Amino acid sequence: MTAPQKGQLSADEKELLQVIAAGNVQEASRLLDCKDVRVNCLDEYGMSPLMHAAYKGEADMCRLLLQHGANVNCDQHEHGYTALMFAGLSGKTDITWMMLDAGAETDAVNSVGRTAAQMAAFVGQHDCVTVINNFFSRARLEYYTQPQGQDSEPKLPPKLAGPLHRIIMTTNLNPVKMVMLVKESPLLVDVGALEKCSRVMELISEQCVKQQDMNEVLAMKMHYISCVLRKCLAFLRDSDDSLDHLLQSLLNGRDSDGFPQYQEKFIRECIRKFPYCEATLYCSSWSAASRPWRW
Repeated sequence: MTAPQKGQLSADEKELLQVIAAGNVQEASRLLDCKDVRVNCLDEYGMSPLMHAAYKGEADMCRLLLQHGANVNCDQHEHGYTALMFAGLSGKTDITWMMLDAGAETDAVNSVGRTAAQMAAFVGQHDCVTVINNFFSRARLEYYTQPQGQDSEPKLPPKLAGPLHRIIMTTNLNPVKMVMLVKESPLLVDVGALEKCSRVMELISEQCVKQQDMNEVLAMKMHYISCVLRKCLAFLRDSDDSLDHLLQSLLNGRDSDGFPQYQEKFIRECIRKFPYCEATLYCSSWSAASRPWRW
C-alpha cells in the first residue's frame, strides 16, 4: 500500500475529519469501516485523524482510531508535530498516556527541535509534561523477566513486574508514598524480591545513562527507586518483616518545627550515591543537596 499523500482525501475521509472535529465517535466508527477510508490519511497540512483527535482532546476518538491501526508516530505534519505533541498541547493527561501506551516516541522533535514534553511545557500543560517524563513502558521492564544471554533464570521474576511497574510509574516521589506502595504489595514485602527489584532498577538506570539518547532524569529516578527499595530491605531485615518502623522514621519531624530530618537525610544520601557523576543532572542535584532545604 502506498504511503498517504497530503491532501489527497476521499469524500469519506474528508467527512471523517469533520466528524472527528465534532466529536462524533459513532459516526467515525461507521466511516472507518468504509473501504475507501484510510485511518492514516493526511489533510493538506499533513495532519492525520489521530493528530486531529488528540489536539481536540477526544479520548474516545483517539482510542477508536488506535484500535483501527492509527500510526501514533506519523511524522508527516508540515511542522513535524506528532500525535503525542498534540496530546500534550491539549492538556489531556489520559490521551497523553494513551499515546505513550501505543508506542509514541518521546524524543521525536518538531521543525524547531522541540519534543512533546517541551511543547507541553511551553503552553503550561505541566501535568502532561510529568506524564511524558515519567513514562516507562511495561514491555521495557518485562525484558528483565526473560533469561538473557547465558542466564539460566530472569533477573526479575515475572510476578514482580506488575507491582514494580506501578512504583516506577508513580509521579509522587515522596519516600513515604513510595514505601507505602511497597507495603501495599505483598509480593514486594520480601527480602529476596526487594533485592532483585533493586538490582533491576540499577541496571535500568545504567542503561538510561549509556544509551545513545541519554535520559538523565529517568536514570536518576530509577536510582532513587533502587535506594528506596534497599532501604525497605534493610528495615525488613531488622524489624521482623514490617515496614512500619521505616514509615514512622520518615514521618517523624524535628521537635522544634516538625521538619522531617530523616527524609532529608535519606534523599541526600540517594543523590550522593548516584554513580554517574559525569551527568549534568547529577552536578545540579549535588549542588542542591549541599544546600539547606526549603519546604
